[in-house]
Amino acid sequence: MREFRRYFVLVFIIFVFSATAAASVRLPAVIGGNMVLQQGMELNIWGWAGPGEEVTVLLNENETSTEANKLGEWKVKLPAQEAGGPFTMLVSGENRITLENILIGEVWVCSGQSNMEKKIGPMPGQRPVTNWVHEIAAADYPKIRLFHVPRATSGVPVSDVNADWMECSPGNIGNFSAAGYFFGRHLHRETGTPVGLIMTSWGGTRSEPWTPPSGFALVDETADITRKVDQANQEYQEDMAAYLTAKSNWEEQVKGLAVSGNPLPYLPLEPVHALDSHREPAGLYNAMVAPLIPFNIRGAIWYQGESNKGDRLDYANKMKALIKGWRTEWNQGDFPFYFVQLAPFDYEKTDEVGYGYPEAYFLPEIWVAQLKTLEVPNTGMAVTTDITELYDIHPTNKQAVGKRLALWALAKDYGRGDLVFSGPLFKGIKVEGAGIRVSFDHTGSGLASIDGEPLNWFEIAGSDGMFRKAEAVIEGDQVVVSCPEVKNPSAVRFGWHELAVPNLMNKEGLPASPFNSELLP
Repeated sequence: MREFRRYFVLVFIIFVFSATAAASVRLPAVIGGNMVLQQGMELNIWGWAGPGEEVTVLLNENETSTEANKLGEWKVKLPAQEAGGPFTMLVSGENRITLENILIGEVWVCSGQSNMEKKIGPMPGQRPVTNWVHEIAAADYPKIRLFHVPRATSGVPVSDVNADWMECSPGNIGNFSAAGYFFGRHLHRETGTPVGLIMTSWGGTRSEPWTPPSGFALVDETADITRKVDQANQEYQEDMAAYLTAKSNWEEQVKGLAVSGNPLPYLPLEPVHALDSHREPAGLYNAMVAPLIPFNIRGAIWYQGESNKGDRLDYANKMKALIKGWRTEWNQGDFPFYFVQLAPFDYEKTDEVGYGYPEAYFLPEIWVAQLKTLEVPNTGMAVTTDITELYDIHPTNKQAVGKRLALWALAKDYGRGDLVFSGPLFKGIKVEGAGIRVSFDHTGSGLASIDGEPLNWFEIAGSDGMFRKAEAVIEGDQVVVSCPEVKNPSAVRFGWHELAVPNLMNKEGLPASPFNSELLP
């Protein structure tokens, strides 16, 4: 893949930079004025210049130099910095670039589909978030910086995006990710540290377009996608080689015909890569994530899955490919990756799937797939079953979503081990006579009912495999489930319907995730 990417960088330089009389130092858009650089890490600064051109980077009295390689690429590392600012960065070669108002702090990537893309203010076909007018008016946080990657697709990794860093203010927050902003705002309020938020999302998209080929290659269950990507890349290389030959021949023909005054032949059409789409594997990663790498980040938050609902349990493999792929390409180790478990929603009234399986159970299997994703190290999940709006796939309470994601980060990455950061997550079962005792992780100071009513949405099954509505009683940090019709129970499930809004939580107010003991270890 690296050789493939390098080939197209070379093609790009030949056809773009060969026409430039004098080379100049350039930077990718993600390295710009108003940016936040990640504290506590050696900082990657990179860009382009003339082959062999010396480039010097100066930041906060730290200076380093390098020479651009034969492709015009250069990269330096600056020493790790402590949080603070504002600072000025100077980048100089044959020209000089001055970047001002730079902060050192925490950088997070915010990605996914429409629930991550959902803005604070009004959007066509969507309601604004809860209390949106006040939220916009109060968004005066100059130490929160925003970088909004525009929608784009590509069949091969590209080197840059068209975006700028901005200070968070009432004038620009209305068009930014609501979930991302509320996540970053909570971190900033709790830590006092500058926060940089990179929004790269696209409504209605599956996880596969956001995944690099390296991710699919690391998960055996996605081998068919790897084969598809490899075939598309091979075909494009062959088509591009033929195109370049045809273009060269055309240029020779044009030289003679232009002098003779004869009609000119049509220019050969450049081939289109089969993956150049927001629906194809890697098509969004290539255009909306790859250009951000190797910009240093603390981690990523992810809100997606509605478009993968038909994958059911296989969605866990897709998520593992995504996370492993991003970590491989960023080369920063197992950086934090926190995601949102989808909220209950009435899909049956909006979709016609026809798979011969009750569609009301598709979403519960996605919930289990998201639980299984927690097997990947350094991941976390914000449960949202209690903040749903059953007939709106875009719940408006994004404040709670952002805060729950931030709780994971505060506890795991910012030394707040005292926080209860998750709702109860299924741990295991133990059959006790005619009942089943269910144990959980993240019970906090104890279990409780959200509304004070008896626990709901628990079902129990016996040897016949038929689940029946059950009575559930809290005993300490466990729940005992039973049903008079089930004498020899073997399995229990909770919240197993797309319209389920269950009422189990811990006393810290964080809801329990739905589960099915038959599908979990």
